[in-house]
Amino acid sequence: MTTITAAQVKELRDKTGAGMMDCKAALTETKGDLEQAVDWLRKKGLSKAAKKADRVAADGLIGVVAAGTKGAVVEVNSETDFVARNDKFQDLVRQIASLAPAAGGDLAKLLAAKFPGKSISVDEHVKEMIATIGENMSVRRTAALEVTEGLVASYIHNRVADGVGKIGVLVGLESKGKADKLADIGRQLALHIAAANPQAVSADQLDKAVIERERQVYLEQAKATGKAAEFIDKMVEGRLRKEFFGQVVLMQQTFMGPSSDGKMTVEQYVKAEEKAAGSPVKVTKFVRYALGEGIDKKEGDFASEVAKLAKGG
Repeated sequence: MTTITAAQVKELRDKTGAGMMDCKAALTETKGDLEQAVDWLRKKGLSKAAKKADRVAADGLIGVVAAGTKGAVVEVNSETDFVARNDKFQDLVRQIASLAPAAGGDLAKLLAAKFPGKSISVDEHVKEMIATIGENMSVRRTAALEVTEGLVASYIHNRVADGVGKIGVLVGLESKGKADKLADIGRQLALHIAAANPQAVSADQLDKAVIERERQVYLEQAKATGKAAEFIDKMVEGRLRKEFFGQVVLMQQTFMGPSSDGKMTVEQYVKAEEKAAGSPVKVTKFVRYALGEGIDKKEGDFASEVAKLAKGG
């Protein structure tokens, strides 16, 4: 029988992050061969990860990177905020985000990319982390933004550490203007987007079905006023423009930046800053990721779960 030393167990544990008893079992099974033991743990780890896959991962972090004319954002989920505050998890999100611009918004491509410093893919490394940390994790989504000339600005709200937080924003500015001024405009717009949560840059980018649904609501309300038919359409279109578009269209929203008087729209703010930039500025697109949006979290009854455990259930 092969004798397994404490030094061998420590070396394998340092290499894999697995538990001490698991490392000893792996070395025993592989007769002390370190590389085979690593593979043995990976296989066991993948098995454990699969068992955790049905647990809802609705916490985690948003990772954002932006440099020059390119930027990207990713959402990596964990089950608890405790893990999201872990340095290893934060580094995981940063590393994945660093690969996101090259993936161009393609999640499958990002998951298949080689993880930095490893010989395995992002997807495989995440599964290893699941086995090591003991929580379900997933790279949920990614988006990329690029402009031909100008810059992509970014902002992270509820920042937890460098490059990661709870809300991530990218905004593309197409312009030949001064880089420092464009960066300032971009940051102000990204801050606004984080707070105001618009749906599109302009009204023509909105889903036509969404616009029509709002129009029908306003139409019924207008008819209820008893106004003459010739005034109804004007009332509906006026409300659609001022109320609905003013709420969800970026360029028509009231600008929330420090230079705003509460009346200036985002479009007016950008126009006013063009002179200082030295060139026209066009907002091409934005991306706003808020952690966990759209995920149905399973709500558990903690008290009943504890009682069940106490009874041996």
